[in-house]
Amino acid sequence: MISKRLFSQEYTNIIKKYKDRVSTQIISGIQILYQQVTEKQGRLDELLSQKKALSQIKSSSDTQDKQNYQTIESASLLRSEISALRKELKQQNQYLDQQLLHLPNVPDQQTPTGSTSEHNIVTQKCLNKPDFGFKPKTYWHLNQKLKLIDADRGQKLAGNRFSVLNPTGALMERALINMMLDIHTQEFKYREMGLPLLVNESALIGSGQFPKFADQVYSTNPDLSLIPTAEVPLVNLFSGEKLADKHLPDKMVAYTPCFRREAGTYGKKDKGYIRQHQFNKVELVQIVKPKNSPNTLREILKQAETIVQRLNLPYRIIELCAGELGFNAAKGYDIEVWFPGSEQYVEVSSCSNCTDFQARRANIKFKPRGSKKTRLVHTLNGSGLAVGRILLAILENFQQQDGTVLIPKALFPYMKGLTKLTIKK
Repeated sequence: MISKRLFSQEYTNIIKKYKDRVSTQIISGIQILYQQVTEKQGRLDELLSQKKALSQIKSSSDTQDKQNYQTIESASLLRSEISALRKELKQQNQYLDQQLLHLPNVPDQQTPTGSTSEHNIVTQKCLNKPDFGFKPKTYWHLNQKLKLIDADRGQKLAGNRFSVLNPTGALMERALINMMLDIHTQEFKYREMGLPLLVNESALIGSGQFPKFADQVYSTNPDLSLIPTAEVPLVNLFSGEKLADKHLPDKMVAYTPCFRREAGTYGKKDKGYIRQHQFNKVELVQIVKPKNSPNTLREILKQAETIVQRLNLPYRIIELCAGELGFNAAKGYDIEVWFPGSEQYVEVSSCSNCTDFQARRANIKFKPRGSKKTRLVHTLNGSGLAVGRILLAILENFQQQDGTVLIPKALFPYMKGLTKLTIKK
């Protein structure tokens, strides 16, 4: 959630920064509401000041002052006016907070302007596309012979866009998860966390999923919902807490299944494999001091990029324009892997600096060393990586003319001696 003070101190600047994300009409409406709340608060402060002054008059021994007090008290009905104004102000503040919850983060001043993917900037071009001596197949054509993924049985169990992994597919996905976790924990010194897959409403509000994306979340009852990403519980581990300066940065990683409704028609193009309702992902989250968040974003991007490099997959890096940023992000990058059979780039990681947006919603603060006041932390996240999509990318990029697929050398220690995926009869 953005700070209310921006609507008084930086309103013109907010309009400019939001132009690719939020309509001016919505911002103007919130500005009017904020002004109404501010005016009422000013009136309440004035009445409270009068009440205090009158209390001092009442305690005076001067008879004439007491008569004045009685006259003023009976004329102004001060106490009832204060009570009514407090009630009205509380309701308006609650409504203002609800409106602010629907606003995305304010784009960073370094974020490219623009509202569509055409305005994204390719900051690193793809340089190592595989050169096949044959026409490469798509991952779904390869899977017909390799039989790693069984979409039909997944549909039988749960409906469209659910899949079953057969033994070799399950082994390979687990190998990818273990490889990613080992690199992030051993080389990059993240703390691995085991998390609940169900969270309460306040956690989803704190991380920014609610109320904006409530229709994309699977709710099991009014109180709990399945997580759409491990970012939700990781960020909210510290909701309502004041962290010590010495404990920052806090670097956490978690592997979890993720659950999303993914409303739309994406499955028609990707055969339902790219966008699944349930998928596995390794997620990176860092909680840092505000001054360190720009460098931390570059660090997380490099760490996610390392996984793609170790697997020798062709990729590019995209700097997202304001209109393409995730709801929580002030600045962000995507890593997209090249799929030669499908002839498309597919996002496998999204890395974001959420600044103090989530920290304000979840009330996460820290106390700087030597300071009496607390400050909001900055939160950052990145996919490290989307496991299922990486598996599909390996199929297309390491395929052989006979339909078999070589396994990347980085996965050898995790594959129980298997070095090639062979055709199943």
